[in-house]
Amino acid sequence: MLPKKVEQYLNKQINAEFFSAYLYLSMGAYLNEISLFGFANWMRMQYEEEKFHAMKMLDYLLDRGGKLELKSIAKPKHKWKNIIDVFEDVLAHEQQITQSINELVSLSMDQRDHATVNFLQWFVDEQVEEEANVSDLLAQLKLVGGKGSGLFMLDREAAQRKFTEPAQ
Repeated sequence: MLPKKVEQYLNKQINAEFFSAYLYLSMGAYLNEISLFGFANWMRMQYEEEKFHAMKMLDYLLDRGGKLELKSIAKPKHKWKNIIDVFEDVLAHEQQITQSINELVSLSMDQRDHATVNFLQWFVDEQVEEEANVSDLLAQLKLVGGKGSGLFMLDREAAQRKFTEPAQ
């Protein structure tokens, strides 16, 4: 049986993952508006990934006999100064999600819920990858000053991103 505190924090994290999806959808729309269609695609793939994360946690919660409690999703930001500003927000958001998952792992350890600790390890690893990818992309954007032919090349590269659901 899932400890009640772990159930509450899993619900909180599920809502955070859905907010992440919403935020990346908003960022993608902004990037589309400023004609960075490749980066808009990158955000749409990020949106798909975050929905997958939320559903993976939701299924785990239900499999463990927990009760789902969805809350309202806050309105995400929808305007930025430029592409660098967008990806600085992405990195800050991913760092916040990492912190939240780490807190959930710690709580699960305190509650001696080994199944949840084991389940969450996938998300811990995923966050390391997320932060590294965003940090690299942000560094490249800063390197080219967020404009010019370098931005064009990065935008074309971002257009190639595809979402593939990870093997279960």
